[in-house]
This record gives sequence, C-alpha cells and structure tokens, in this order.
Amino acid sequence: MDYIAMSEFSRTLVTTALPYANGPVHLGHLAGVYLPADMYVRYKRLKGEDVIHIGGSDEHGVPITLTAEKEGITPRDVVDRYHRMNLDSFTRCGISFDYYGRTTSKLHHETAREFFLDIERKGIFIKKTEKLFFDPKAGRFLSDRYVTGTCPICNNPEANGDQCEQCGTHLSPLELINPKSKISDAIPELRDTMHWYFPLGRFQQQLEEYVNGHAEDWRPNVVNYSRTWFKQGLGDRAITRDLNWGISVPLDTSDAEGKVLYVWFDAVLGYISFTREWAVLHGDGERWKEYWQDPQSRLVHFIGKDNVVFHTLMFPAILLAWNEGRDAGLYNLADNVPASEFMNFEGRKFSKSRNYAVYLGEFLEKFPADTLRYSIAMNYPENKDTDFSWLDYQNRTNGELADTLGNFIKRSVDFTNSRFEGEVPAECTAEEWNSVGIDWPETLRQFDEAFEQFHFREAVSTGMEIARASNRFLTGSEPWKVIKTDRGAAAKTMALSLNLCHALSLVLYPVIPETCNRIHRMLGFEGGIEDMFAKGSSLLAVLQTPPLKKGHRIGKTSEILFTKIEDSAIEPELRKIEKLLAEAEKKEAVKVEERMEFKPVITFDDFLKVDLRVAKVLSAEKVKKAGKLLKLQLQVGSDTRQVLAGIAKNYTPEEMVGRNVVLVANLAPRTIRDEVSEGMILAVEGEAGNLFVIEPAGNEINGKQIQ
Repeated sequence: MDYIAMSEFSRTLVTTALPYANGPVHLGHLAGVYLPADMYVRYKRLKGEDVIHIGGSDEHGVPITLTAEKEGITPRDVVDRYHRMNLDSFTRCGISFDYYGRTTSKLHHETAREFFLDIERKGIFIKKTEKLFFDPKAGRFLSDRYVTGTCPICNNPEANGDQCEQCGTHLSPLELINPKSKISDAIPELRDTMHWYFPLGRFQQQLEEYVNGHAEDWRPNVVNYSRTWFKQGLGDRAITRDLNWGISVPLDTSDAEGKVLYVWFDAVLGYISFTREWAVLHGDGERWKEYWQDPQSRLVHFIGKDNVVFHTLMFPAILLAWNEGRDAGLYNLADNVPASEFMNFEGRKFSKSRNYAVYLGEFLEKFPADTLRYSIAMNYPENKDTDFSWLDYQNRTNGELADTLGNFIKRSVDFTNSRFEGEVPAECTAEEWNSVGIDWPETLRQFDEAFEQFHFREAVSTGMEIARASNRFLTGSEPWKVIKTDRGAAAKTMALSLNLCHALSLVLYPVIPETCNRIHRMLGFEGGIEDMFAKGSSLLAVLQTPPLKKGHRIGKTSEILFTKIEDSAIEPELRKIEKLLAEAEKKEAVKVEERMEFKPVITFDDFLKVDLRVAKVLSAEKVKKAGKLLKLQLQVGSDTRQVLAGIAKNYTPEEMVGRNVVLVANLAPRTIRDEVSEGMILAVEGEAGNLFVIEPAGNEINGKQIQ
C-alpha cells in the first residue's frame, strides 16, 4: 500500500531557543537546536505543508551587561555585534529561518509589556519585599551573576551567584561563602527591595495535565524533568530584576522605578513578537494569530535539555495566565518540545567560558556547510550525549558523502551525457522502480515516521541507505559493459539511476540542501527543490513512482559534489585541540597549586575542637534541583545525622549505602537547597576533579572518634 501521511494540523509554527547575543554560537548549539529544527522545517516544506520557522537573539539579561562591562562598551554594542555575527553564521550554514528577530525591538518590548500588564490587572502576580545583595560602592543591587564567592558544596572560590561551574550546583547568591561584587570587589550588603513574582504553583494542576497528556509522544527527558519539578511543588518565580538594561516595568509607580522584566519572562515572549514582526513584514499584521491562536495550528519548540522547564512549565504558565478569563484570542500551548541532549567536542563539553569550542562561523570559513550538517545529523544527540570529532567528520565526508553519494551522482550524469545524449533514455514502470533494491512504500513510511517523530539521525540514515542501494544497483548492472550488447538494457539502467539521483536530491535535501539543489540543477531543473512543492504536493507522493520521464533533458555537465578532506586539512584543527587541552590542564594545575597553599597555622587546642567521627551511611538520595548533591542519612553511634555531600558526580545513592565515612560531627548545621546539613564528610579530590570519599576500615568503629 502506498504511504502518504497526512497531518492533523493545518499549519505548523517551529521556534528555536534564542541564543544570548553575548558570544558566537558553536557546534553544540547547532547540533542541539538549530540543525534539527531546520531539517524538520525543510522536510515539512517538501510535504507541501504550511510551516514557518521563527528564531532570534536574546538581547537582555545579565550576561549581556557583564560582557559589556568587561569590554568597556555598551550593552547595545554587544548585542549588535553578536546578533549580526550569529545570524550570518546561521545563514551560511543554511538554517532557513522565516524570521530572525531581536528582543530589543520595539514590537517585542510592546508585546512583553502587554503580557505583564494583562497579568498584573488580573491580580495574578505576587509582590514580595526581600533582602538582596547591594553594592555600596557601585550604588546598585546585584543580580545573581554579579555576585561571586566560595561554593558551599565544593569550595570553589570563584562560584557565581546562580551556579558553580566547577561542581554544577545551582545556587543563590545568599548561599555563597565570602560573597563579593563583580563590579567593585566590594563586600555586598543585604538591603530590602521589592519584586514581582509569578505564582507557578497556581497553574500546577493545569501544567501537570498538560505534560501528562503528552507523556506518550514527548521525549522521556522532557517529561521526567518536568515531573521532577511537579514532585517538589512549583513555587513563585521572580519576573523582575534591578537592572538598567532590559524592558522596563510598564508601571508609573515608585516600586517599578529602576526595574526591568527578568529575561526568562521576556525572552520566551520573543517567539510571539517575532511572529508578529514576520506577519507585518509579509503585509498582513494579523496573520500571526493563525499560528498562535488557531486550534488547528501546531507549535513545536526546539531546545536543549537545559531549557526544558522554561518551555514546558514557565512559558505555558504565562500563556495560561493570558488565556484566563478570555473566550477569544487564546494562545495554543506547544504540541511538542523535542529537547536534545548535549553534543560534546572531542570527549569534553563545549564551553564558551573556557574557550573550549568550535565556533560555527570559524568552521564555515574552512569547510563546507553541508558536510558539517551531515556529520552532526548522523551524531544527533537525541536520547544521550554524543561527540563531535574531527576524524569522524573527515571519515563521513570522504566515505559516505564523497565516495557513496557524490560518486553515484557523477557516474550517472556523466554516463548519460556521454552515451545517451543527455536525456533520460527510457520509460520506467512502478514495478521496475521497486526492483532496484529499495522497498519504496516501506522506506518512505520509515523516512516520514522518523522525521515526524523527531528521529533525525534515523531519517538521515534512511536517506544514505538509499544512496548505498543506488550505488549497488548501478555497479551491479554494469551499463558500461551491457551497452556493448544490449543498449536497451543499459538505457533502462540509466533511466532508473537518474530517477534515483532525483530521489536522493529530495530525501537528503533537509540535511544537505545546498548540495541537493546542485544535484537538482545537474538533472536539468531550474529553480530550487522547494519550488517544486506547492502546498498540497508532497515528495512522498512524487517518489511512489519514477518521477523522471523518458526524454527529460539533464544538465550538460556534472560537478564534483564533495572534495575529500585530506589529513593536512584537519591537522591544524587537531593541533588546536591539543593546545586547548594543554591550556585546560595548565589551568587545572594552577588550581591545584593554589589549593596547596596551606591554611593559617592553628594550635593543638584548636585542632582538638574538631570532632571527627566514623559514621555509616544508612540511606542516600539525590537532592532536587542540585545535580551534584547527595542527601545522606548517617548512623553515628547512637545518633543519626543528615548530611549533604557534593559527590553525586562520582557516586550513585546505591553505591554510598553501607559505606563508612569520616564525619565532621561538630560543624554547625547549614541550610543548602532548603535541606539541613548537620556536618560534613571528608573526601579527596583526584584527577579531573573526581572526589573519593575517605572510608575508614575496621570492626566496631561506628561512632568512634578519629585520633
């Protein structure tokens, strides 16, 4: 049976996470968000569906102001530079946005203020006066990123006020030990300030119904991460900040003076404002409502896993708040949020702060976009972290693209031009079409299903398998030999081969569009591939039978589609990796040397004040919203203690149960992540920052003091 899938939606709106305009995008960004979104959108276009792709730059928030202050320029200078740079990189990589906006635009500011005022009028926001750090030298309140200090978990002396990069624990500025201002190095003071909060808990039941309703079709990481937040209970989230860069709170009150909308609230609204700008640009300022407010429209957010809760909880809650009390003009919630895992680089996580990255713009100055797109698509981090390596990139380009795909296309076009006057030399039947080693109905079903379910690596692999089958068919048929005795049989082989070339240009178009358009022209077509598919026409229907008819004229010349990458081309990149790794190791060595500076001398009496005891771990569990923490229940003689330890990176909860540990038993209790820690266990930091818990051995030692 022929397979032609029909969408249940009239149109699809695809959005991609907004990159901060404070630095260049790297290959990790491309792999996790922008390439899969672009492939999906291009595929939808080939099915003749109504789809638009909306993206843009996130140009507010503390990272922007930190970059500006570091460079001695204005925030506007920063965002202008990186918006242009990143848009240029995306364009050169073939990311086909229908519109790429900016959160500094006038219409975006208007949209964000409309949402704030609507929710404020409904009395949904909560106002809270709280104590936050204030820099007395700079005369300003400090947002979390403006505060640095010692991490209470791993003792990293350079932890940020929102997260410690060394151990990964999410923090608040008030949890830091010895905090100081990044602006002036002053010790900050706690002062009262009032802020607006969004009560996520008010919408928890609706959000749980929303997420649970998609439990079967969303990726497990998206559902599970959302449910983790539900389990701990949704609280109030601040939506304003004391900053001078951002969207000012649209109220003429003293409370609103000097305050801007927090970037998490304003940035996600960019999806709406950018669609509005797209509609205006296309001459119909109201058309955006078709994509956002028509129940027959589908909304899909492409994001990385670190952005899940903003798109499954926070943004939907904002839209629910807007919809509350309305009968018309209701916003749709996302139908799917295909969040990717991370793509690493040569075995390590991409890191802009450590300059351990391959930046997209720099890559495209040396190598073609389509070879990069293909290599990343074949390593797409759908369900687990994957890795980009230069050798894998070289092997895929040389083997799969050049030897398999490029070689087949060139042989087919050249032989047709030299022996059949550049025309499709025979008519092909549907039966013959299915005799080339490809079960077209089943292959197209698998291909379509893979794209529609966001299995991009599987979709691209299916396309490349068609290329392999095409090569096998041409090589096995040997038309260069057969033509000497049976010109008709050779003609049939070449007619089928040219149809296979055409099929490959369609099925591989979503991943290597520039190359496929070149194949399209080599086959004698004018314009681009997308021009063939008006709404209602689909490549799934086109490929059911051989699409090229007898007599169709192809181009007079062929092209070498892919130039093989020589070892000499990637050697500089491999040396650069070695340099980056050496610099990283040097920094780590410096840190070790710094840590070897002994603390001030204490007296023997001081030492006797520290009560070190042997304790046994009775139970262990991970701490919510703190990926590096384990909550341990300890037996210390006849006493029990609860201790939080930053060892989750090195030990699972199950591995800790039953172990003996050394407990600092007389340390004052401390609250971390809303949990009380009644002491500290001892561990040694080893290679690559791994922690090894000190385990005393012996019989009947529980509760004993360490002498």
